[in-house]
Amino acid sequence: MENSSNNGMLTGALILGVLIGGALGVLFAPDKGADTRKKLFKGIKDAADDVDKSAKDLAGDVDKIQESIKDVREKVRK
Repeated sequence: MENSSNNGMLTGALILGVLIGGALGVLFAPDKGADTRKKLFKGIKDAADDVDKSAKDLAGDVDKIQESIKDVREKVRK
């Protein structure tokens, strides 16, 4: 279960790094303010979608692990 926690932290750190790097890249780009804001908001929306997908994937993994633990407990009881 510790490995699952480490994977979640790594995913979170990766997403945070992408957000920060993308925001800095857009802010220092030589575009007009309106264009920069559009790009920034699109990047934030894309990152939020990625976080949502990662959270759903992680929740699915947790469900599988819990089901496996339940199966093992039943086998041990028998």
